[in-house]
Amino acid sequence: MLHYNENKVNGGEAKLILASGFAGEVEAMSFNQKLHRFQHLTNGKPNVKTNAVHISLNFHSSEDLSNAKLQQIAGTYMEKIGFGDQPFLVYRHDDAAHTHVHIVSTNITAQRQRIDLHDIGIKISEPARKAIEEEFKLVKAESKAFKQEPGIKAADPEKAKYGQLPTKRAISNVIIAVTRDYKFTSLAELNAILKCFNVVALRGAEHTAMFEKKGLMFSLLNAKGIVIGVPIKASGFYTKPTLRNLEKKFEINVDKRKPFKEELKQGIDQIFAHYTALTKGTFISEARQLGIDVLFRQNEQGLIFGVTFIDHQNKVVFNGSDLGKAYSAKALTERFGKENKQQPEKEHTNRPARRKNQLAPTPTKTYLKAPQQTNFLELALAKTDQDAAMPRKRKKRKKRGQDIDQDLTL
Repeated sequence: MLHYNENKVNGGEAKLILASGFAGEVEAMSFNQKLHRFQHLTNGKPNVKTNAVHISLNFHSSEDLSNAKLQQIAGTYMEKIGFGDQPFLVYRHDDAAHTHVHIVSTNITAQRQRIDLHDIGIKISEPARKAIEEEFKLVKAESKAFKQEPGIKAADPEKAKYGQLPTKRAISNVIIAVTRDYKFTSLAELNAILKCFNVVALRGAEHTAMFEKKGLMFSLLNAKGIVIGVPIKASGFYTKPTLRNLEKKFEINVDKRKPFKEELKQGIDQIFAHYTALTKGTFISEARQLGIDVLFRQNEQGLIFGVTFIDHQNKVVFNGSDLGKAYSAKALTERFGKENKQQPEKEHTNRPARRKNQLAPTPTKTYLKAPQQTNFLELALAKTDQDAAMPRKRKKRKKRGQDIDQDLTL
């Protein structure tokens, strides 16, 4: 934990703003002084396996909090969860779009007793968090003003020195943020998110020893979406994002992402509802304005066989088929370039297929910190049609039976 935070400090991405229970000035303390302070306590109860605590406190992007205010919040929080008498370090991190701090401490007391950590998140931390939101007038996590934000900076291949520590640190920053914030249920869904930030998880080819043993490695991607540098084993990262550990998250996230399913479907329906007809390119562009990345998957022959939706506001990932038959890749591609049958006949007679009005008076804010410009998603997606929709031809009068057949086809 110390190495993780101190490396952030050395890289200019964090700053130690508080050292409670330590002798001397914060700026003058060496790494070993900080380490030995904790080891002095943990050595008092060496049989305890989990003897350290790493806490992250995250704030809404609209919050402009000074170091002094963050010190007060962190101190109050540690008091409320029963760690007020424990030594702890507070680091302010600047590697995301929103303000957040990391707190490092130990749960072994000076009396050689262990502070119980079982269910501390639900039973103690949650009430403390809510009380602090009230006390310091912070944006409440449950309020309508609060929006989940990615706040993730894409790994910059140009700044990373391949095969050295900066590469690992760049990849680690993305892995930590994505696995912590997003809800995904498969490795493919995780990769869909990681690739937005120039990182990819690799399993190796089937029937290889790495694949059979569920090995996993992570690598950087360049602007063309090509793997560069030396891949790093998952076990080599601080958070241990191994496939076995990720599979546990897959199961948990199945239920955690359910509340956001209908909202995503409504966003997709909203796009179609405001067009008499639209192309795939227009659909992707409009979805992006709502904070949704759409990734169409195609085979070597160029045929589309799947679609993935990445909702960066609610931090969830869904395959189209998971949302319902109407949102599958096949159903969506069949609707592109065709008249939206939900529109009244008089709305589009003798008019070219085009957008009728804006999706909303003001675009939904995503707060997504745009990564360095890449064309990875564009290369991964199928070649789009021209954004300008084709004019709709005038309908010919048909017999009643023919009209019914046409409606059923649509």
